[in-house]
Amino acid sequence: MTLASTAATGALSGQSQLVIENVFKQFGEGPGAVTAVDHVSFDVKPGEFVSVIGPSGCGKSTLFNIIGGLLDEYSGNVMIERERIAGPHKAVGMVFQEESTFPWRNVVENVAFPLELQGVNKSERLDRAHHFIDLVGLKGFEKLMPSALSGGMRQRVSIARTLVSGPQILLMDEPFAALDEQTRLLLGDKITQIQQDLNQTTLLITHNLTEAVQLSDRIVVMTYRPGKVKRIVNIDLPRPRTSDVVSSDAFGHYVAEIWADLREEASRGMADSESARRASSRG
Repeated sequence: MTLASTAATGALSGQSQLVIENVFKQFGEGPGAVTAVDHVSFDVKPGEFVSVIGPSGCGKSTLFNIIGGLLDEYSGNVMIERERIAGPHKAVGMVFQEESTFPWRNVVENVAFPLELQGVNKSERLDRAHHFIDLVGLKGFEKLMPSALSGGMRQRVSIARTLVSGPQILLMDEPFAALDEQTRLLLGDKITQIQQDLNQTTLLITHNLTEAVQLSDRIVVMTYRPGKVKRIVNIDLPRPRTSDVVSSDAFGHYVAEIWADLREEASRGMADSESARRASSRG
């Protein structure tokens, strides 16, 4: 079995909803400058689930912050529906690595908060909040405070709060990183269901191979710093990705072959860290 893939530059399509085109980001100036993202290009089509995966230090989170409008002073283009965006955009919702619930608000108040900021009347915002609480599987927990919830449940609250505003594109930066493996898989199932129900265009930043294969239509594999696109892999597995699919030989083959791609990059990162450690000890 050979993985289907596209060239490292990515084939940009006129039908794409989100286009990342030749994005380059450098931190610092002169000899000490660090290139975090090196002319990265790929696209995400409407309703597609794309994961960006790579070793630590490959610029995944930098790319996430650029696409989300949180980081400027870069070259290249980020476009939604062929329109270049600069700064945060109402079409983009973001879920971060650490859950961000407000500890002084209960679940429904947390989820309704963005609508409150938009001036939506109380009745409508509560109706919409209850809908998304139900969608993420937290019906019956509306009145609980975050302190009474597990980490996975708090992250579901964060996801519902992002979705309640109706973003066209959902960006997620390792949202399950702090969770145990069982919770990650179960929450991955829930995310897949939500994405399919809403036909939500989704971009996930992750370092977890199993998670990427479980959730994605395509996976963008990045090199170690400077972060470039090494390969874009099409995941040809049936949906829903049930336990039978996740435990299948085909699923395992995807994980193994993507790891073969990443192993070289991860090894480069480890060697780089070791060289820096030795240089520091000599100094």
